[in-house]
Amino acid sequence: MTARAGRPGNRRLLFQLVWDVGAPIALFYVLRGLGASTFVALLAGAVLPVVTAGVYWLRDRRLEGMAAFMAGVMLLGTVISLISGGTRFMLARDGWVTAAAGLCFLGSAWTRRPLAYLGARPLLEGRFRSDGTPWETLWENEATFRRIWRISTVIWGVALLADAVARVVMSYTLPVDVVPGLGGLLWPATMVLLQLVNGVYYRAAGLWRLTAGYGPGGRRTA
Repeated sequence: MTARAGRPGNRRLLFQLVWDVGAPIALFYVLRGLGASTFVALLAGAVLPVVTAGVYWLRDRRLEGMAAFMAGVMLLGTVISLISGGTRFMLARDGWVTAAAGLCFLGSAWTRRPLAYLGARPLLEGRFRSDGTPWETLWENEATFRRIWRISTVIWGVALLADAVARVVMSYTLPVDVVPGLGGLLWPATMVLLQLVNGVYYRAAGLWRLTAGYGPGGRRTA
């Protein structure tokens, strides 16, 4: 896959991330400003990503595994909130979703292909410090390459669980109108920290030497 071919997918991924995080927060504060109750404003924001996932499904007739999982968890959280009528639970919904995602990362670490590898491959393969060797070839032939992605998946899982704990604590201890905004700020903070930690780890573990065609000893491979 060339870099040119992959750009539309990258833009869509970025747009979907911004939409799923930013739009519910903006809708919450708009509805609160119009006089809606906290629960109604939270419910509207919770439904929005599920509607977006439904639109993608109607257009493409498919949902990628992780997108389908996230949409399912958010829908379940919304249904449970409607049954319980709990505003605090609605506030903590993002924490429960993030915890579920973190557990999925941890659970995938020693499966056939860990989630960090599956997520990074469409974005980086053949574009960043690459000699053109397919990642599947590196996966089959380089034990170091496999270990790097398994450890990276664990890093993602632990970070997402820590993020989830922070969200749940905020949801049950802070004023309700403050939590959505702080939760929105926590996403970029978590993502930036994850990128920094993973970037340092990838360099130290030799990931980019492998993708550029150098073996663990630093010599160019055939």
